[in-house]
Amino acid sequence: MKNSLSDPLGKLSSWTFTNTSAGALCNYTGVSCWNDRENRLSGLEFRDMKLVGHIPEALQFCHSLQSVDLAGNQLTGSIPAQICSWCPYLVTIDLSDNQLTGPISADLVNCSYMNNLILSDNKLSGNIPYQFSAMQRLKKFAVANNDLSGTVPSSFDSINSTDFVGNNGLCGWPLGKCGGGFSRKDMRIIIAAGVSGAVASMLLV
Repeated sequence: MKNSLSDPLGKLSSWTFTNTSAGALCNYTGVSCWNDRENRLSGLEFRDMKLVGHIPEALQFCHSLQSVDLAGNQLTGSIPAQICSWCPYLVTIDLSDNQLTGPISADLVNCSYMNNLILSDNKLSGNIPYQFSAMQRLKKFAVANNDLSGTVPSSFDSINSTDFVGNNGLCGWPLGKCGGGFSRKDMRIIIAAGVSGAVASMLLV
C-alpha cells in the first residue's frame, strides 16, 4: 500500500517494517487494530495527507477492516468494484474531497454492514445504483458535488438534500422533480398568469 501511493508530505515515513513483532503495524500512522497484540487491522485513516495515486489494490490484504478514510487527498481513478469483496466487514468508507472519476459501482451493495458511504466532492459520474435501496444499515450517504445524473433512489427520502446537491443531472426527492414537470405551486402561477393575460387581452380588444 505504501509503495502504491505518492506521499509528498512524508506522512507514511513511520512505516519502516523493520519491527516484525506482533502488533508492530498498529503503531504506524493512520493504522488502528482490533487489539495491540496482533497485526489485525480495524481501520485506516489517511485524511488530508495529500497522497497521490489510485485507491490501493493492496486493501485486498486487509480483510478485517471496518473503516477506510482516504478523504482530502489527491486520489484519481475509479472506486474499485471489488472493495466489498476485499473488505467485507466495512462499516465506513470516506473517499470525499479527491479526484475520483467513473461510476459508483452497484457492487458496493455487497458491503452488508455499511453505515456510512461518503463520496462527496469528486468527479463521479453516472447514476446512483438502484441496488443501494437494499442497504438497510446505511445511515449516511453523501455524493454532493459530483457529476451524477438520473433519479435518486426512493429509499434515500430521509437523507438530507445537502448530501446530493452539486450534481446538475440528479433529480428526485430530496432534490427537484424529475422529467421537467411542474410542481403544484408552479402550475398555479402558470394558470394565474394565463388567466391574467387572457383578461388583459379581452380588455384591450
